[in-house]
Amino acid sequence: QVQLVESGGGLVQAGGSLRLSCAASGRSFSINAMGWYRQAPGKQRELVAGVTSGGSTNYADSVKGRFTISRDNAKNTVYLQMNSLTPVDTAVYYCSAVGRDYIKNSPFSSWGQGTQVTVSS
Repeated sequence: QVQLVESGGGLVQAGGSLRLSCAASGRSFSINAMGWYRQAPGKQRELVAGVTSGGSTNYADSVKGRFTISRDNAKNTVYLQMNSLTPVDTAVYYCSAVGRDYIKNSPFSSWGQGTQVTVSS
């Protein structure tokens, strides 16, 4: 089983920055893609940014130019640098990963437990 552990959330004033981290752990696996999603109260979970093992990235239009996703393949870790934060960015942020579990010899899809990001005005 591949587990994801997030860190880096918190409270920040509008215009500030935060950096989220998500580390994957397990016995024997490979990751194809990792990403960050967020869910604000009363809203559906939405994709914020994603990155493939080859380094290709994609972003939600609402965060382009402000957020940057990056990945350390050697550490199985993905980061989300968030700049120019606004109250609209307030949400629980979830890390996700998809890949292959070699112990189970099957694909996997995992989610982190979520980390709260609150932006005050």
